Amino acid sequence: MGALMGFLREAKSELLRVNWPNRKEVIRYTLMVVGISLFVAIFLGTLDMAFGWLVENYLLQGV
Repeated sequence: MGALMGFLREAKSELLRVNWPNRKEVIRYTLMVVGISLFVAIFLGTLDMAFGWLVENYLLQGV
């Protein structure tokens, strides 16, 4: 039980030393994550459509 209490005390002291982001930083980082996610989704969706079109028009032509 003593080891658990020691661990919890150390964890609390570490959390007090964390440099937490302020509201403006959280909003900015959230918007960056959403923007990058949208870009990657659009990019991969475009590649998927392009490769699908290539497969349908060139590889499945004679099937």
